[in-house]
Amino acid sequence: MSLDNIRLSQPARDQLIKLKRVTGIKNWNVLCRWALAISLADPTPPLVREIVTDSNVEMSWRTFAGFYGDTYLALLKQRCFIDGEPPTEEALSQALTIHLHRGIGYLAGRQGLNSVGDLITLAVPTR
Repeated sequence: MSLDNIRLSQPARDQLIKLKRVTGIKNWNVLCRWALAISLADPTPPLVREIVTDSNVEMSWRTFAGFYGDTYLALLKQRCFIDGEPPTEEALSQALTIHLHRGIGYLAGRQGLNSVGDLITLAVPTR
């Protein structure tokens, strides 16, 4: 595994297709960024550690992260540190994969998620 190419599982691909339809967001990478942020915000470690990346959805790190690649990398390193993992390339890649998949699952299972506005409300809850 490496951060150079990001691949998703078939269930994650299916969930992203649903999310694209309900939110109107057309690009995989944008939805994946939301998913990563949502998962990293959850302080609990993801339960699933092994994910089979068997779908045809693949993107480069540059496509995934865009202009904010350094920020996403720093967030992954911080999460590795919090979870007691050394921030090796293997650990960072594993953290990205499991958090991306958990975040996609969170978003896909969310009732009432119908727009970009709903994503913003989810990310920035009002009191």
